[in-house]
Amino acid sequence: MVNERMYGLGNEPSAIRELFAYGLQRKAEIGEDKVFDYSIGNPSIPAPQKVADTIAELMKLPPVELHAYSPAAGIPAVRQAIADSIARRTGIDAKAAHVYMTVGAAASITISLGAITNPGDEVVVPTPYFPEYKVWIETMGCSIVEVPAQVPSFQLDVEAMGAAISEKTAAVIINSPNNPVGAVYTRENLEALAAMLEAKSAEIGHPIYLISDEPYREITYGADVPCVPAIYPRTLVCYSYSKALSLPGERVGYVYVSDTMDADEADRVFFAVAGAGRAHGFVCAPVLFQRVAAACVDEPSDVEAYATNRRILTEALDEMGYEYVQPDGAFYLWVRALEPDAQAFSDRAKAHELLIVPSDSFGCPGWVRMSYCIARETIENSLPALKALKAEYDAK
Repeated sequence: MVNERMYGLGNEPSAIRELFAYGLQRKAEIGEDKVFDYSIGNPSIPAPQKVADTIAELMKLPPVELHAYSPAAGIPAVRQAIADSIARRTGIDAKAAHVYMTVGAAASITISLGAITNPGDEVVVPTPYFPEYKVWIETMGCSIVEVPAQVPSFQLDVEAMGAAISEKTAAVIINSPNNPVGAVYTRENLEALAAMLEAKSAEIGHPIYLISDEPYREITYGADVPCVPAIYPRTLVCYSYSKALSLPGERVGYVYVSDTMDADEADRVFFAVAGAGRAHGFVCAPVLFQRVAAACVDEPSDVEAYATNRRILTEALDEMGYEYVQPDGAFYLWVRALEPDAQAFSDRAKAHELLIVPSDSFGCPGWVRMSYCIARETIENSLPALKALKAEYDAK
């Protein structure tokens, strides 16, 4: 018999991917230059040259060596390279034994949840958030507890998060730089979160783990991204090379169980991560791109191109009179919808070939997300459409 929940998930449209698919269809019908697709976070910046150079070198390896299975947790030398990189960046004595290679951040979060939750637990998530968090949490038999972030800063509302914690709370998920807003949580904000989690863990009598989802860590515009494990020891870092190296289709990332945690506890959490990887089939991440990740582990992101896109778009929206949140990181712009119904606003924008994602699926009404990781020319060509859309509402 078909699993009805899985059928529902497979048959349920995703606002982001539905718009992306619609965009592909419209481009085929009227031309790529006439569709302004801000729907999906698909980097338009090419991968660094070092990626191509590394692949070319790796292809010289004997095929049996190049394409063989790795150990379930990943190639030992790759795990060591990543641990060494973490140590260089953060000063933490990171150990390869606590790095688990995955097929991207989605797998990293899924198996982290599998490692530190049990059916019936609760996971606290600040809104707005990446929609799939809810799917992964509920797949573990847990409940999501949504807590709105502060507006307009979209920093964590630590007091409200503390009030949402109960004896059933197993974990909190944060994402900084944030998708969809672009907010970067300050050190003071994270220190307040850490103090609250320590106090609440003592109050309820069991640890509360922090899952730090960090695929946009390198994509910032002058903001400092504090090291979360250095602030709260019971942290699992989930990382992906999709954004930093512009490799979203290659699906490679990792979970790092913080070595600032008690050593015995860190070992226990890591083995639970490995067990969850086994249970969910996330073992032996693609070996070619494990090796690419190790070779390019400290390769810088081309932030300047995203900064240019951000500037062009925000300056134009300022002139037109749109309200938005200035992003400190990632490559998304969080724009106030011109009517209370974000879905209706998104639908109306489609008439101008503007594809913008309504905020409802992010757990927050009244906004839209615009992904500006697209060609600069697309942004520039979209400005008349954005102006016409605003004029329609102003004329009401």
